[in-house]
Amino acid sequence: MQYRITLPADYDMAIIRQRIADRGHLTDDFPQLAFKAYLYADRHEPYAAGKANRYAPFYLWQDTEGMNTFLGGAGFAGVIESFGRPLVRTWSVWQAETAPDLSAATYATCETVAIAEHVALGKVRETEQARVRADADHGALAAVSAFDPTGWTIMRFRLWRDAVHASSDAMDVYRVGHISQPSAKH
Repeated sequence: MQYRITLPADYDMAIIRQRIADRGHLTDDFPQLAFKAYLYADRHEPYAAGKANRYAPFYLWQDTEGMNTFLGGAGFAGVIESFGRPLVRTWSVWQAETAPDLSAATYATCETVAIAEHVALGKVRETEQARVRADADHGALAAVSAFDPTGWTIMRFRLWRDAVHASSDAMDVYRVGHISQPSAKH
């Protein structure tokens, strides 16, 4: 699940970084949450390549009950109060690999690509599952591949320890401000 809030080009992104610092811990123990990556993009930084300023948290849920509890709760009400009701994108997860502790993540990538009409969906899923495993083997701390049947697209989300650059126009790069990962609590 992800919502992306696009902010004005001259928006002071220190406000978003402070929001993350102040509120990030509130989901550290959220039920049914595999992880939440508090993401932002600052268009003035090289990794964002002049794209829009954004606040764009990404969630991997263990089940839809946790997602529905969050969306109906006080935390999301605060998002609505601050930014209005955003479009919340959800996907059917095909494959997800996560490190036991994601706290070292500093960058994230999110790419959405169309699925060609002539390609069998089962074959696409197999290819995406292999891609997730390969990216995890090559340093991704988290790798998620998911499917949106309403738009016939694939979403590829990755968390990285080091800086990355977009490999296509369909890829957004974000900084990670905080990771909530209840299973990593000590």
